[in-house]
Amino acid sequence: MDPDTMELFRLQAEIAKTLSDPYRLVLLHELREGEKSVSQLVSTLGLPQSNVSRHLAVLRERSIVFTRRDGTTIYYRLANPRIAEACDIVREVLQSQLAHNHALVSAFNVK
Repeated sequence: MDPDTMELFRLQAEIAKTLSDPYRLVLLHELREGEKSVSQLVSTLGLPQSNVSRHLAVLRERSIVFTRRDGTTIYYRLANPRIAEACDIVREVLQSQLAHNHALVSAFNVK
């Protein structure tokens, strides 16, 4: 395999690892609506600010989100909205699989 292609797959794996936490996925889902402050995200997730800040730092290190400071408030936004679209596609696939599995279980229980 071409080294550049392999590097691209390695980087994709790093992004997948970064997104492997459900709270980070919720953060991305929330940020799809636009820029939000840390306190807004803390309120939405119901986690301590230190936990939310840690998750946001991981997303920032991977350039998945960007920050903007206004006085003492830090705002976060998606670096590229297509990452949220990719997460939507994965969720749609999962919902389809779950519906299929539910149909199989229901059919099995009828017999």
